[in-house]
Amino acid sequence: MTLPDRRVPHRRLLLGIVFLVLGAVLFMFLEKASGTRQLPESSATQSAKNMQRLVIALPGRDAGSENLNLAVETGAEEVDAGDPSSAALDGEPPDPEILPEGEQLTVTVKPGDSLDRLFRRHGLSVADLAAMLKLKEAKNALAVIKPGDDIQLVRREDRVLALSRELSEELTLRLARDGDSFVAEFLANPVERRPAYARGRIESSLFEAGADAGLSDTLIMNLAGVFAWDVDFALEIREGDSFSLVYEEVWQDEQRLRDGDVLAAEFVNQGRVYRAVRYRDPNGKVDYYTPEGLSVRKAFLRAPLDFSRVSSNFNPNRLHPILKTKRPHKGVDYAAPKGTPVKAAGDGRVIFRGRNGGYGNCVIIQHGGNVTTLYGHLSKFAKSAPKGGRVTQGQVIGYVGATGLATAAHLHYEYRLNGVHRNPRTVPLPEAAPVAAEYRDDFIQASRPLLAQLDAITPTRLARAD
Repeated sequence: MTLPDRRVPHRRLLLGIVFLVLGAVLFMFLEKASGTRQLPESSATQSAKNMQRLVIALPGRDAGSENLNLAVETGAEEVDAGDPSSAALDGEPPDPEILPEGEQLTVTVKPGDSLDRLFRRHGLSVADLAAMLKLKEAKNALAVIKPGDDIQLVRREDRVLALSRELSEELTLRLARDGDSFVAEFLANPVERRPAYARGRIESSLFEAGADAGLSDTLIMNLAGVFAWDVDFALEIREGDSFSLVYEEVWQDEQRLRDGDVLAAEFVNQGRVYRAVRYRDPNGKVDYYTPEGLSVRKAFLRAPLDFSRVSSNFNPNRLHPILKTKRPHKGVDYAAPKGTPVKAAGDGRVIFRGRNGGYGNCVIIQHGGNVTTLYGHLSKFAKSAPKGGRVTQGQVIGYVGATGLATAAHLHYEYRLNGVHRNPRTVPLPEAAPVAAEYRDDFIQASRPLLAQLDAITPTRLARAD
């Protein structure tokens, strides 16, 4: 009789336990995984995961100033908002017109400055300067800088984002960053020239009358310059003299910038009427002419310096103030502060420059037509007018002083024709050429409306003339 095998039930029991344990382990694993997906996180945990720190520049602030740190709940992937230009710089070159804003800086050129010195003084990258000067347009436009010039910059730390320089009243150079280099453009600043009118009557001085009429000092000097060949504004101005003028005002963006040119003018001096109109011929030559087309310009100025007080007139029987003897005064003395510029009365060549007895520091100029002019008692000479050099009418040749036999700072001026002294105030002066015959019709058409405007603002004199 064979006995049954007792090990079989034990094996089955063992296998069952193993499967039970494996099942329990598997169940626990699946339950844990399922529970992880379904259990909600606390709101604090969720917010912390979705919270990002963004640095946002406040509108109207420079990038170099303090920014506003804001905690923003986004629920999105992390984004670097620290440099809004980084994406553009990593990809295509940015549009110069939409570069990020930076600190605005105005740099004023000082004596002895160079661009390199300016950049270093303000902590700007000289590498950026080198990149700018690689551009031909920029190199030419920035080649010359003068004390007082202003250069506008936009910077971020030491990096230059943009540079602007006004090249003239109507043109500005702008350089803008384009990656690691720069692009240049010239911006037009159009101006408008508007006609303006003024008139005045002299009570004490031309300057005071001009200021009362609303004229700037520059415009008053320009008015005197128009008639400087006919009127000695140092000697001949009298109470009751009058002036009228049509001139330009220069405007830009509805802002008045300055006075422009004198277009037409009239000056009444001791009853004598002088008129002039500005004319540009088809070749571009600009000058002032009488209504008849004659040039108001003469070969010589009546006075070789801007109008000032006259201390001594032409007098062949004058008692010399130092020598106390009767000694002819063969010229005109113009009292003026030491250092006042002295101008050549006409075109010519300097035949003498140096000490000359009682004249002190003296310049003599030989002009055409056997005319010489002499300028005495100068404090110093102009470097641009050496002995033997050519000079042009109005060019500065020296400066008022009191050298030689002089009691105070003044200019002694003589006019000699064929070696004979003539009174500089009254000697007839050769006239310049009139309007060319081929331009006469053009001159008449151009001057007629200006003269009509001048007539409209001088009713009193015209009424007396009728």
